[in-house]
Amino acid sequence: MSKIKITQVKSAIDRPATQKKTITALGLGRTNYFNIVEDSKAVRGMIGKVAHLVKVEPVK
Repeated sequence: MSKIKITQVKSAIDRPATQKKTITALGLGRTNYFNIVEDSKAVRGMIGKVAHLVKVEPVK
């Protein structure tokens, strides 16, 4: 499977609890933190919920 790099670009402060939990589940927590994960439908669904807070890049 391919991997993707997820970088948090905005803070989760003043966001709904579900979005905060999604950020935590993606392995993020602070602005400019990043995590490299396997690309899957579940991860893509989580990214869709917090797309306004993260940046996604493919990893070569």
